Amino acid sequence: NADQIAKLDLHLGDRVKVEKGGEIIPKIVGVEQREPDAVPVVFPHACPECGTELVRYEGEAQHYCPNEQTCPPQITGRIEHFVGRKMMAIEGLGGETVAELVQKKLINNVADLYDLTADQLLGLGKGWGAKSVNQVIDGIEASKRIPFEQVLFAIGIRHVGETVAKKIARSVGSMERLASMPKEELIGVDEVGGVIADSIIDFFGVEGNRSIVQRLKEKGLQMEVDASAAQPVGDKLKGKTFVVSGVFQNFSRDSVKEAIERNGGKVSGSISSKT
Repeated sequence: NADQIAKLDLHLGDRVKVEKGGEIIPKIVGVEQREPDAVPVVFPHACPECGTELVRYEGEAQHYCPNEQTCPPQITGRIEHFVGRKMMAIEGLGGETVAELVQKKLINNVADLYDLTADQLLGLGKGWGAKSVNQVIDGIEASKRIPFEQVLFAIGIRHVGETVAKKIARSVGSMERLASMPKEELIGVDEVGGVIADSIIDFFGVEGNRSIVQRLKEKGLQMEVDASAAQPVGDKLKGKTFVVSGVFQNFSRDSVKEAIERNGGKVSGSISSKT
């Protein structure tokens, strides 16, 4: 965090004091000892992986590499996100596996997953036996049945998390419509403000993203809401907003959220006055 580095006037080699913020999160609160010839910390201006000039968005503390399409760890990270349990839930594909497939140039984006063949994976050698290969290939095929709301979460639009993706999917109905909606219409969707609307517009404004989404559609992924699955069963919880947290004895968190929504209630990601 460049602001904190400047505020604390940190130098290389400083011995610093660390406290638990709110008794949980460790944070540096000051410098305890400094060598006479210590050099000030200079925050990087370029991405250490691809050399692209870093950007910092207004109102945010973090710096970002904007090279989403070709920056190596971003390519790997986006694919890891896509295959995760709450996204496309593709069995057999974890962080190390995805990194290997990218390194071997078998995949370069999420759409490439659907072009993988068993022979390609078997050819990788160690760790890729018939059982592992079949698990991945079957998992990729099964992901084509994953509901649209999870596909929307999986493609990695900035600020569109699990809850927001579900709200958008059910309100908008299809990826095609979402890609062409103007900002004023997007803001009309529940839980979508100006920042999320801008992020959606920016995402679909990139030709590479539109191309990947089109390829995913052609491979058979769900790009529309299944109307029958979204039908409510009652309105007992109408007008009530819930935040689901913790561990449950007889249900998963997801099943609790689904039960609330199917009975007319709303699920939010954070506590507010409406909770």
